[in-house]
Amino acid sequence: MVRLFRGKTPKIKDDKGNIIPTSIASLEQIELDGVKQWILIRSHNVDNPLLLFLHGGPGSAEMGFAHKYERKLEEHFIFVNWDQRGAGKSFNKKIPKESMNIEQFVSDAHELILDLMKRFKKEKIILMGHSWGSILGVLLVQRYPELFSAYVGIGQVTNLTDNEKVSYQFTIDEAKKRGNKKAEKELLKLQPPYFSDIKQLNKQRKWLNKFGGALYNQTSILPLLKAILGAPEYTIRDIIRFVQGTVFTLKSLWEEVINKIDLPKDAKKFSIPVYFILGKYDYNTPFELAEEYFTKLQAPKKELLWFEKSAHSANYEEPEKFDEVMIEKVLKEVK
Repeated sequence: MVRLFRGKTPKIKDDKGNIIPTSIASLEQIELDGVKQWILIRSHNVDNPLLLFLHGGPGSAEMGFAHKYERKLEEHFIFVNWDQRGAGKSFNKKIPKESMNIEQFVSDAHELILDLMKRFKKEKIILMGHSWGSILGVLLVQRYPELFSAYVGIGQVTNLTDNEKVSYQFTIDEAKKRGNKKAEKELLKLQPPYFSDIKQLNKQRKWLNKFGGALYNQTSILPLLKAILGAPEYTIRDIIRFVQGTVFTLKSLWEEVINKIDLPKDAKKFSIPVYFILGKYDYNTPFELAEEYFTKLQAPKKELLWFEKSAHSANYEEPEKFDEVMIEKVLKEVK
């Protein structure tokens, strides 16, 4: 049940209901470059490897979904979920719009990573990025490779211009295949990649969701949004912030992301192990573009992991398989 006034995260307990003495379950407001932001830290043991999750969007905070896929991973990792500047619990109307740029987000993440490593006495951290977070993740790994033991990209972004063209073509093809004249008419009016027109982007995403390109075998993202209602860390006010933050951040960052991000060109080589987790039905960040990027990138170890019953959010759509991959593959690499 959603909380009215004060969010909190439950303590981690053993089978007898006792709080595990080595555990941490902390919902904290911190400050990154002068702006207050929220992090959620959970683990059965503070000696576990440190993992930072970078959410998508821009602006689509995932702390409210974490309870759906994170609990098993807490046994093996110090799992840190961060509502980024302007997103979710971290949304604030006073945040300067001029601070909402890619470089600022990289700086915020870097500051947070250094703070976490110092706090938990870790020499390296596992970095995981979903969608927009996979852009941040790659940029961080390229700039500060010495800080990371592995990188995991979920719904990995490549080039946003190509991304939107492929995503758009999927919706047009599906509209024609299904005989959906309304969708076809609306889509034909759009001009991808919507460089500065978020309204066009939202119209395309409406049909993308309807045709199952965002969540596997679903016609909307409502099941994902409903998960927030069960998040102990989120209050009604936080849910409102989630909506406000999504709009604010997307409007602030979208044009820069479209114009500047070309990872296959700018991030060809990695000096750490790389894992791509791709949903077989993902047309939000089209899987074929991520697969092509993966085949060409160079890394000391790399592995592409297909999720056959997922679209854009494999960690949420197939949580048991996601946990298995993280524990049986990634964890073994960093130990």
